Amino acid sequence: MVKLSVIVPFFNVQTYAPDTLRSLRANAGQDFEFILVDDCSSDGTPEILDRAARDLPGAVVVRHEQNGGLATARNTGIDAARGEYLTFLDGDDWLRPGYYQELLAAIEELECDFLRTDHVQCTARARSVHRVPHGRRNVVMDPRAAILPADRSTSVDYAYAWAGIYHRRLADEGILRFRDGLRTAEDRPWIWRLHREAKSFAVVGLLGVHYRRGVASSLTQIGDVRQLDFIRAFDQVVEQTSRDPEADRLLPKAVRTYCAIISHHLGSIERFEAPVARKLRSMSAAALKRMPQDVLQDALDSMDHERASRLRRLRRRPVGAEVAA
Repeated sequence: MVKLSVIVPFFNVQTYAPDTLRSLRANAGQDFEFILVDDCSSDGTPEILDRAARDLPGAVVVRHEQNGGLATARNTGIDAARGEYLTFLDGDDWLRPGYYQELLAAIEELECDFLRTDHVQCTARARSVHRVPHGRRNVVMDPRAAILPADRSTSVDYAYAWAGIYHRRLADEGILRFRDGLRTAEDRPWIWRLHREAKSFAVVGLLGVHYRRGVASSLTQIGDVRQLDFIRAFDQVVEQTSRDPEADRLLPKAVRTYCAIISHHLGSIERFEAPVARKLRSMSAAALKRMPQDVLQDALDSMDHERASRLRRLRRRPVGAEVAA
C-alpha cells in the first residue's frame, strides 16, 4: 500500500522545477508516490516532468489539457492519490532531505487527522523561519479550538496547504478539496473548512519546506485580475461559516480577516493595473455590503483607525448591479 502521496502542481516553472524535483528525490521512500500535475505549462516544464517520471521513484505525471489554476491542479492530485496520508508541495518550492519521513513518523505517533508545520521562507538569498501561530506543540487538539480569538493571528491565518500532512479519511470525506478555479487565496476556504470539520490536529516544529517568495511569475507578484479571486475565496469562508452551528462565535473572526485582506490590497493598490484597481474597489465595496452588517460593524470598531477609516469610506461607496451579487 502507498503510505504517502505527495501532490505537486507545476505551471511554467522551468527555472525552479529541477530544484523541486531534486528535493523530492532526496525524500523518496519505497512506499511514497509523487503526483506531478502539469497544469498545461507552455514553457519547458513538461519536458522536465517527463524526465522526472523516469528518474524519480514513485513519480506519476498527470496533465491538464487547459490551465485550471492551483486549486484545480491540487484537486486533480487528490483524485489520483492512493496514499494513507497526503501532503502538498508547490512546483517552485523545495524540501530538505529526509523531511517526509520525519513528517510521516510525527503524524503516525500523534494519531490525528492532520499536522501543521513551520516553514522556511526564501527571498533571494535571505532565509527566515515562519511558525504556525499556535503555541502548543506536539499536543493533539480540537481544530475548532485553534480558529479563535478573532483579534489575533491563529492557525486559520496560516493557510499554506504544503505546511502539513493529512490523513486519507479527510480526502475521502471531501474535506481536503479546494474550490475549483480559484487562482489565488485558494488555501483560505480550505483551511477554514479543515479546522471546522476535521476532528483532531496537532502542530509540530519540523522545518522542511522552503517556500520561495519573490518569484516573478507568482500571483503574489502580479497585479492582474487573478488577484481578485481572494473575494470569491473569502465569500466562501463567510458563507460556509455562517451555516456553522457555532456561527455566532466564528463569524467575527471570518469577517475581521476578510476586512483585513481587503484593506491590505487597497493599501497597495498602486501595484494593480488601472482597470483592475477600479474593479478591486467596486468588488470590495460590494463584498462589505454582503457581510453580516452587525458583525462587520463590530469588526470595524475593533480595527486600528487607518484600516477602519479606509473600509468605512469603501462601505459608503455606491455599488453597481453588476457587482452587487
